[in-house]
Amino acid sequence: MLELLKFQNVFYRQENQDILKDVSVSIDPGDYISIVGPSGSGKSTFLKLCCHLISPTQGMIQYKGKSIMEYDPMEFRKNVAYCFQTPYLFGQRVIDNISFPYSIRNQKIDFNRVEELFSLFSLDKNYLRKEIQNLSGGEKQRIALIRTLLFNPEILLLDEVTSALDVDNTFIVENVVRSLNQRGTTILWITHNPKQSKRNANKILTIESGKIQSLEVLK
Repeated sequence: MLELLKFQNVFYRQENQDILKDVSVSIDPGDYISIVGPSGSGKSTFLKLCCHLISPTQGMIQYKGKSIMEYDPMEFRKNVAYCFQTPYLFGQRVIDNISFPYSIRNQKIDFNRVEELFSLFSLDKNYLRKEIQNLSGGEKQRIALIRTLLFNPEILLLDEVTSALDVDNTFIVENVVRSLNQRGTTILWITHNPKQSKRNANKILTIESGKIQSLEVLK
């Protein structure tokens, strides 16, 4: 089976400091990988490399057997989507964010799909008219997730996306992500919650001091 994403001896340097060092790992289609390790160990940098937000200083990253440098970054990130720990919403209202994935694809908004996702995340469709500045941190995070999932990505990169959510909404997000994985989306999820890391994942990737310490297969 061809790896979906493959890191080969990847380094990432910033200001003469190695953030990631000699990283080699393969991610298979359908994987659900929890990424764990101390703060500052390079986990977020790893995800940014996965979606070509930054480029490796040394080494190669392949997507479907081809260097990611050969792909158009905008097109690539339609298939490999990153949801940040701190949600970034733009414009004035929620609808500005929901319409964006459709506008970059020159498509009309599919309100059935929008309502489906709002329902899954326990949000009323009236949120579309709400102003961004009036949303709580947890609401912003769920809107950011919905924006990312309007078009199912092939790989979904999640950076501590439930850190601002209460227990109930954390389980809602986990259920949605598990369902996506069961339908074929590959998941890479950074978490500092030991129970969460093992709840749905099939592998746990441990990164410490910029190096991969282990890739544990759970199931």
